[in-house]
Amino acid sequence: MPETVAFIGLGNMGGPMSARLVRAGYRVVGFDVAAQARQALADAGGTAAPDLAGAVRAASVIVLMLPNSAVVEATVRDPRFVAAPGTIVVDMSSSEPLRTRALAVELAQRGVTLVDAPVSGGVSRARSGELTIMTGGEPADLGRVEPVLAHLGTTTRAGAVGSGHAVKALNNLLSATHLLVTCEAMVAGERFGLDPRTMLSIFNSSSGRSGSTENKWPNYILPGTYDSGFGLRLMLKDMRIATGLADQVGAPDPLGHAATDLWTQAAEALEDSADHTEIVTWLRKD
Repeated sequence: MPETVAFIGLGNMGGPMSARLVRAGYRVVGFDVAAQARQALADAGGTAAPDLAGAVRAASVIVLMLPNSAVVEATVRDPRFVAAPGTIVVDMSSSEPLRTRALAVELAQRGVTLVDAPVSGGVSRARSGELTIMTGGEPADLGRVEPVLAHLGTTTRAGAVGSGHAVKALNNLLSATHLLVTCEAMVAGERFGLDPRTMLSIFNSSSGRSGSTENKWPNYILPGTYDSGFGLRLMLKDMRIATGLADQVGAPDPLGHAATDLWTQAAEALEDSADHTEIVTWLRKD
């Protein structure tokens, strides 16, 4: 009988990820507060549980793809979240590293293991199974879940529990900061009269090259589609996790805080549904 995987959180990322596990041969039992998301899993061949208890009851691996640490904590502390001793919980959400470590200790007292495995790559790579997955936990525990995660993307062990969440947030702080300054440079060049594609060609063969010049500008900003699949407010959330971590460990982060402040202004000015690449539209309004 195939291994049973519970998948909690069947939204933009969790939906295609859970569907990939179904196609890989796992028995996937999923739950989401949205009925439409549950139906999508059923349509993909999985089992939609009517409640949290029904999803986790028989699972040996429980995957969480939820909005933040607060929702993760509320989920695993819900009386209906009855995981058998020996179950392993994989938090693939963008959670706060120190809260993840504390929650791992709490779950261990119930005989349940927590590892973290946040992802990078957006909805398109969730569909194709090409996510970058950053894992944190004991080597033996990660070894148990890596066969499952292999169907979702490529895993890299970052360290002890919480390390995946830490490096994910720090990565997105880097991504957001160089996207912002790339947009500033591109807008300045456009107003001077430079051709955007010429600028990108030069940047991409020079030291200014980044994921923003190689991917985000040519694929989402220049065409005006702004459909990378990763929301501006989600990026801002991860930036705040990263700067919060730096503050908690006493690391200097003046540029990180400055970038976060600017992204906060953009979030306040743009629609709630704005893609993170739309930050350039905020800049252009000045």
